Amino acid sequence: MTTSIVTDSQELKGSEIVVEALIREGVEVIFGYPGGASMEIHQALTRVDPKHKLRVVLPRHEQGAVFGAEGYAKATGKVGVALATSGPGATNLITGIADAKMDSVPIVAITGQVPQAMIGKDAFQETDVVGISRPITKHNYLVQRVEEIPHIIKEAFYIASTGRPGPVLIDIPKDVQQSKTVPEWPSEIHMKNYRPFIEARRRELEQIAEAIRDADKPVIYAGNGTICSNASEELLQFVEKTGIPIVMTVLGLGAFPSNHPLCFDMLGMHGAVYANYAVNHADLLLALGVRFDDRVTGKVSEFAKHGTIVHVDIDASEINKIKHAHIPVTSDVRYLLQQLNKMDLGPGEYAKWVEELEEVKRQKPFHYQDDKKRIMPQYVLELLSEKTQGKVIITTGVGQHQMWAAQYFKFLYPRTLLTSAGLGAMGFGFPAALGAKLGRPDWEVIDIDGDGSFLMNIQELATACVEDIPVKALILNNQHLGMVMQWEDRFYSSNRAHTFIGDPRNREKIYPDFVAIAKGFDLPGRRITAREEVSDALDEMLASDRPYVLDVVIPYQEHVLPMIPTGHTFADTIYER
Repeated sequence: MTTSIVTDSQELKGSEIVVEALIREGVEVIFGYPGGASMEIHQALTRVDPKHKLRVVLPRHEQGAVFGAEGYAKATGKVGVALATSGPGATNLITGIADAKMDSVPIVAITGQVPQAMIGKDAFQETDVVGISRPITKHNYLVQRVEEIPHIIKEAFYIASTGRPGPVLIDIPKDVQQSKTVPEWPSEIHMKNYRPFIEARRRELEQIAEAIRDADKPVIYAGNGTICSNASEELLQFVEKTGIPIVMTVLGLGAFPSNHPLCFDMLGMHGAVYANYAVNHADLLLALGVRFDDRVTGKVSEFAKHGTIVHVDIDASEINKIKHAHIPVTSDVRYLLQQLNKMDLGPGEYAKWVEELEEVKRQKPFHYQDDKKRIMPQYVLELLSEKTQGKVIITTGVGQHQMWAAQYFKFLYPRTLLTSAGLGAMGFGFPAALGAKLGRPDWEVIDIDGDGSFLMNIQELATACVEDIPVKALILNNQHLGMVMQWEDRFYSSNRAHTFIGDPRNREKIYPDFVAIAKGFDLPGRRITAREEVSDALDEMLASDRPYVLDVVIPYQEHVLPMIPTGHTFADTIYER
């Protein structure tokens, strides 16, 4: 934890206490956009001694700030911090806060508020952000006294980062920021009704062990909880100890190396046929750090109906919420795996079961029809994966490009796929890449984006340039809102309902010109339209020591397959074009 910049007997303004408290929590980066109700905090930030290396990054939109904080948090496991003013500044954070809640991302969002005397009187730039954010935060605060600030900030970081991680909002009125006091700094936090450290009991561990010994076709279904609990090493040890094959959610990708012989990739709506087959035919499903999301289960009553379900999650509210668990366990996943690894569990006799899954994989792998003239998006991602060998952090927007990245990129390490999965927030990819690069500067960071998603926060190119954050944007550009268009093709007779986002006056032109836009932000860029250009363009992008935009024009007719239609089952999988 960073050393204090003030003495314990010094009188400080509330804004200065906020900054000091953040330093004491070890904050390295703040993504902040100033305004009238938060400028006191920004002024205090300008007075921080450079030796503390507290960096303030100025995004060009508050949504860029909160997505940047999420990218930082997802990539590092630390708490991300976003700072905004009241009213529209605060409401511009809401999408990112909701995203952090859905995907269990530890962030603290600090907002300025109008003076307390003006609250409730429709003052200029007043919004009840505490009320608005209550359903989408893990906890939130309206600070009413300057003396409360040290305790509230320490508590906020504790809540955000423990148990099931999530967003916490702190709303601080301007008069509280301007008030003075001699702060009292808490050394630890005690919360009577909050128990974040939950460990599986011996009886539960023995139940799981017995179920594993009795199983002929077990499968591990691993999700974001394995990454949040830093359980990747334990998960690898458990799989190799038992010989149980594993499938993962989109947020679980990277928790287990995808090149491992027992890894059967991603399950769900756009998951591998063999991954969904494994779950559908398993007699034991070990669900670790997952929430049985609808994009995984499809028709819930038919999902994994042939087997015993063990559901392990740190959040008790997720147990039995969607799918009944025969063995429900509220526990930290890492602790549970550590204990199971100490038990006599294997290796099991699962060779025939693994061979069965391998045969399904041979028959129905991820596949596409390569086009020697046009650029197929899957080819681009396969080649990028080959060139980077897993030593890269990938962020994405939301849509077809997101699913192609999940299908065709080989993720070997945890915290290397950063995506908006639960909320599905377009515009996430590029600002999240900025946060990831600031958190892990030694890693290459690439935003794989779509033209629709990239446009939503394109202003953050200015942040990348001015702040000198050398992230790369690879845009798979099909001139459409691709995933919505795919649904139009499948379920609406290809009737286009405002999904073409090019220029209707000239449909042959690529619009907008992302390379020209990058140039306007003083950044290099390149557009490619032919397959033979791909390898050289990827090399050029990877070699750049500056932020870089690579615009890859792909055919709009391409669909993300396989696909299980909403509410359907594995038996309804669409595999062929």
